[in-house]
Amino acid sequence: MASQTQGIQQLLQAEKRAAEKVAEARKRKARRLKQAKEEAQLEIERYRVERERQFKEFEAKHLGTREGTAACIDAETNKKIEAMRHHVADNREQVIKRLLEIVCDIKPELHRNYRRNV
Repeated sequence: MASQTQGIQQLLQAEKRAAEKVAEARKRKARRLKQAKEEAQLEIERYRVERERQFKEFEAKHLGTREGTAACIDAETNKKIEAMRHHVADNREQVIKRLLEIVCDIKPELHRNYRRNV
C-alpha cells in the first residue's frame, strides 16, 4: 500500500506540475496577445498620422490653405459690398425723389369698395 500511496502522490505532483505549466503557458499567451494588441495599436496610430499628413498635403496642394481661401472670400465680399455702395450712391437721388413724389403727391379719391348709404 505504501507503494500505491507513493504512486498516487507522484501522480498528484505530476498533475500539479502540468497544471502549473498550463497556467504559465496561458499567462504567456495572454502577455503575447496584449503585446501584439499594443503593437497593432501603435501601427494603426502611425498609419493614421501618415494618412492625415498625406491628406493635409493633398488639401493644401489642391484647395490651398484655409487662410488663402478665407482671404479670397473676404476679397470677393469686399468687392460685392463696394459694388452695392456704388449702386446706392448712383441711385440715391432718384430713390429719394421718387419717395417724395409718392408721399407728397396726394390724390384724394374714394376707395372702390366704398358704398354710399343713401
